[in-house]
Amino acid sequence: QLQLVESGGGLVQPGGSLRLSCAASGFTLGYYAVGWFRQAPGKEREGVSCISSSGSITDYTDSVKGRFAISRDNAKNTVYLQMNSLKPEDTGVYYCAASRFTPVQEMCANPSYELDYWGQGTQVTVSS
Repeated sequence: QLQLVESGGGLVQPGGSLRLSCAASGFTLGYYAVGWFRQAPGKEREGVSCISSSGSITDYTDSVKGRFAISRDNAKNTVYLQMNSLKPEDTGVYYCAASRFTPVQEMCANPSYELDYWGQGTQVTVSS
């Protein structure tokens, strides 16, 4: 079965950290650019961070720069999002998605694009 599966979400206090994982099965994630997106209740989905297939190009939305770090381990068919100094406004469902041909910056700037694969999402709640 061809799918992406996110994990690592949860409830964390403001200032805390979480690491999300996006694992691919049934296909080689190393051929794909991957993005992390989030959607808060009542808000549109937004691009959080994206990474090229090789990992050499990354992109972040301004609100997470300096706090979040995207990385990938193609040998493990997995992409990660390290989230530090979390704020309540980071709360939402986080999704990962993969695209074979969409450039990284274009992927993050256009969360409504029909990308090749989407995960089911993992909830992140930042609250005291």
